[in-house]
Amino acid sequence: MSDQDNDISPDGESGVITKTKPKTKKPSMYKVLLLNDDYTPMEFVVHILERFFSMGNDQATQIMLHVHRRGVGVCGVFPYDIAETKVNQVMEFARQHQHPLHCTMEKD
Repeated sequence: MSDQDNDISPDGESGVITKTKPKTKKPSMYKVLLLNDDYTPMEFVVHILERFFSMGNDQATQIMLHVHRRGVGVCGVFPYDIAETKVNQVMEFARQHQHPLHCTMEKD
């Protein structure tokens, strides 16, 4: 019988092979925020929420009013790369339409 058959290493010690399962960590989540300004039309903000955050008209209107009254509102919570993409899409769309609407993100 060879050493290989007995799972004995060349130095005479036996070993046990164990499989460790990698621990997966949930990704950090980020809130996408809209900030109020005195120039962007309310209808445009509702359109942004419907288009980029897949909201119905009622929900988009509620969030737009929250932003209008409180100065800031959460549009959604997403993993970093999705949140960053949404912020960039909103900012670019607002810029194209010459509105000063500001969108940002922060860790949840």
